[in-house]
Amino acid sequence: MYLIAGLGNPTKEYEQTRHNVGFDTIDILADKHSITVTERKHKALCGKGMIGNEKVLLMKPQTFMNVSGESLRDAADFYKIDPAHIIIIYDDINLEIGQLRIRTKGSAGGHNGVKSIIAHLGSQEFPRIKVGVGAKPDRMDLAAYVLSRFSQTERSVMEDAFRDAADAAEMMLIDGAAAAMNRYNGKKE
Repeated sequence: MYLIAGLGNPTKEYEQTRHNVGFDTIDILADKHSITVTERKHKALCGKGMIGNEKVLLMKPQTFMNVSGESLRDAADFYKIDPAHIIIIYDDINLEIGQLRIRTKGSAGGHNGVKSIIAHLGSQEFPRIKVGVGAKPDRMDLAAYVLSRFSQTERSVMEDAFRDAADAAEMMLIDGAAAAMNRYNGKKE
């Protein structure tokens, strides 16, 4: 079984913000594979289904971003899922808007949600899909930036990025992480 978690913050207040790109991507992945992500379990909204020949648990942690690891650890322990089978989808301010970067392991890179996951899983050895939300403007507080919404033009680019990130997660399960990295890592055209 694989666990695919999109990071974000719960409640309507945070919908469609830069920090919630993981939730937006999970919604597209769930819709594409007819998986309902509404069961409240493991401090998250969850849904089980199949992608290719793999059983998956799709998750949207409801713990708020900075303590996402609590939710993932609970689910990983319950289903006995190895970190290598946990795919995290989240925002990255170091990537251009809509750009993807897939990694099979690594540090948190300053992302508090990923820091929490590393701390709770006791490992950096989990695959992740970073979705670019653009660099913070000068003189703007980082928290204010990641909790801001995209402009109409940016949102159009991001809708494509969400579909690409969902397709990348699917490809990681079916064809492997290397195939997904070869296809999706790189600059937006």
